[in-house]
Amino acid sequence: MTQTGIPFIFMRGGTSRGPYFNRADLPEDLETLAQVLISVTGSGHVLNIDGIGGGAAVTTKVAMLSPSDDDWADVDYFFAQVSVEDRLVDFKPTCGNILSGVGPAAIEMGLVRPSGDETEVKIRAVNTGAKVLARVQTPGGVLTYDGDAEIAGVPGSAAPIALNFMGVVGSSTGAFLPTGNLRDTIDGIELTCMDVAMPIAIARASDFGLTGHESVAELDANRDFFARMEAVRIKAGELMGMGDVTKSVTPKFGLLAPARDGGTIATRYFMPWNTHPSMAVTGAQCLASCALTPGTVADGLLDRPSESPANVVLEHASGTIEVLVDFDLNNSFSLNSAGLLRTARKLVDGKVYVPAHIWEGR
Repeated sequence: MTQTGIPFIFMRGGTSRGPYFNRADLPEDLETLAQVLISVTGSGHVLNIDGIGGGAAVTTKVAMLSPSDDDWADVDYFFAQVSVEDRLVDFKPTCGNILSGVGPAAIEMGLVRPSGDETEVKIRAVNTGAKVLARVQTPGGVLTYDGDAEIAGVPGSAAPIALNFMGVVGSSTGAFLPTGNLRDTIDGIELTCMDVAMPIAIARASDFGLTGHESVAELDANRDFFARMEAVRIKAGELMGMGDVTKSVTPKFGLLAPARDGGTIATRYFMPWNTHPSMAVTGAQCLASCALTPGTVADGLLDRPSESPANVVLEHASGTIEVLVDFDLNNSFSLNSAGLLRTARKLVDGKVYVPAHIWEGR
């Protein structure tokens, strides 16, 4: 055999998509695993022409599932972000949109048995240690993808998947404010560096001469902005204790502006070398937390809710995303949990093939 076949399920999770694997069907060591995932997605070509990636960062994501040895969790979710063109794999972050498909995929793989009309799947995000309770629709004990739930950035409707995130503060850096400050200034740009589900350097759009309401195409075409933003992001990564982040997708970058379509606050999110077409689930939690925290760069951009739980509506490039934030606000902001509604859909199952010289299989 010149190729190795690996069982997989190809799913849309939230506003991302990619292959979902049983971790037991992949190589154990990360170096070989990275080469397998590069081959699977076709990283190294702008169109991912020799793999199943879609030529965008939101379509070169990978989920790997396994039974959890955690007393609380049912399933471990190990995430990998594969670059489109650079043949790089980042195992540091997690992805909340891809996580949207973990509950259904776990049922499809037989890792979780459906129970009743709604099945709770307890998920441990291996990359960050976060715990997520997913409620998956299983009417009559049968998994369904059909439903009336709609999310911005995805056409049509599907069955709702309710996600409740816990233990996400300091998920990557160990601290809510990794620099120890509510605000830092880098290259003349005022930032809030925050780590809730995803470490993000957050700035006001106006400080970059932007409105914060630009389209994805407008932002991606503004390479002067990206060059300036990347220089700030790299320095922010150092201040956040993350070392040299030149080749890492974290910390991400976010911009805030006053809402104009009835939301709580306007946002733009970067992955970080391109503009996100909508909003990351993890990024939404961090940006919502920043919006709710007095003293951050969000000050003056919104009418800040003071009662918990608060429904924070983030306007993004494709519409809105709502984050239900349970928090305490005594001497400082303290996050208890964050809830979001997502959808997912199974697209393909079968085997994906990689050259045997990369991996001969188990």
